[in-house]
Amino acid sequence: MAKFTFKMPDIGEGIAEAEIVQWHKAVGDTVNEDEEFVDMMTDKATVPMESPVTGKILEIAGSEGEMVSIGSMLVVIEVDGEVPDEVIEENEAAAEAAPAPKDVEVEQRIEVETSDASDADDALAADPEPEPLPAPTPAPEPAAHAKVLATPAVRKRAKDLGIDLAQVKPAEDGRIRHGDLDAFLSYSGGYAPAAAPRGDEQVKVIGMRRRIAENMAASKRNIPHFSYVEECDVTELEALRAQLNRERGDRPKLTILPLLITAICKTLPDFPMINARYDDEAGVVTRHGSVHMGMAAQTDAGLMVPVIKDAQAKNLWQLANEIARLAEAARTGKAKSEELQGGTLTVTSLGPLGGVATTPVINRPEVAIIGPNRIIERPMYVTGSDGIERIEKRKLMNISISCDHRVVDGWDAASFVQALRKLLESPALILVA
Repeated sequence: MAKFTFKMPDIGEGIAEAEIVQWHKAVGDTVNEDEEFVDMMTDKATVPMESPVTGKILEIAGSEGEMVSIGSMLVVIEVDGEVPDEVIEENEAAAEAAPAPKDVEVEQRIEVETSDASDADDALAADPEPEPLPAPTPAPEPAAHAKVLATPAVRKRAKDLGIDLAQVKPAEDGRIRHGDLDAFLSYSGGYAPAAAPRGDEQVKVIGMRRRIAENMAASKRNIPHFSYVEECDVTELEALRAQLNRERGDRPKLTILPLLITAICKTLPDFPMINARYDDEAGVVTRHGSVHMGMAAQTDAGLMVPVIKDAQAKNLWQLANEIARLAEAARTGKAKSEELQGGTLTVTSLGPLGGVATTPVINRPEVAIIGPNRIIERPMYVTGSDGIERIEKRKLMNISISCDHRVVDGWDAASFVQALRKLLESPALILVA
């Protein structure tokens, strides 16, 4: 018998640690060679770990939600015979420590600020505490309750419902029963509770939910956001989409998203500051020529952002296929690491739940995020070819954009959205090469 210590490998993303998401094996279980025994989450994706040997698990690094540093013990396996030297050497080489993440400096700064706050708290603690206020005197129960005959269970139910028992007429012998409360509720509106009582629930923030929380906090902490919203008349765009869908054949049904992405890609060359990434530590803004469009997708595990690479080089049907493929991969947890990184601009859409306007949070280190909102029908004044104004039913959609004010000025964002609006309201221009 020999013991093999499997160390957490560096999976090539420049990370210093990974989170335990789910154990597929427990202490005492047998794991086979090349069998997945745990899922580890990095900043980018969930990565399954496979055992290089067959044996019995003796020890594991921790429970789900805990962090494991690169190069530290992940699992100890007892194997029959000796562990091959090449297996040990390969694991040692893969577990070399990764470089420290960029956010270390931010964390150190937070620690310093927390220390200063503690000093301030100590100073405040020296001040004398104010005298406590006298406890309020509880209001006496109505005297009528003392004359009402009812069991404790009936009294409790009446209290929960907010019913004064003095107002309830008993059916017999002067004693109020549950049936009397039911009758009172049937004929006296407003006393039924809004919902059944529910207990509190504590949910541990781990896995994808923790990553989302960390990324959103970092984005709001580091980026000075501003948002801009404009209304677009998409009546003609929806008519064009319906026509294309009637003639699509065996191609996927078009949603508005491929049309919107195509319009964005056509607008961006005149506004390069929108399709950019900002390295705030190096003080460098990279304006990208290609559009790698992030697409926010809701999954059971939380929000994921798969990336459509070179969106500017794809036509409507290719975009529709890629949107469907990436959305399905994200929902089923099969999205690859490279499909979840490298975005230069993100689109986030809630579809029919899109609301009137949104203020989406930027996907750092990008500098902008675009949110189409729900399409609604409203009467509008429309000038006909004869120059006469008429009231028509039109389809309207608001376009929201949030930008990093360190890189994008308000004028730039407004000008970009107005140029985008022009294409969306004259959709024939979207199809022009």
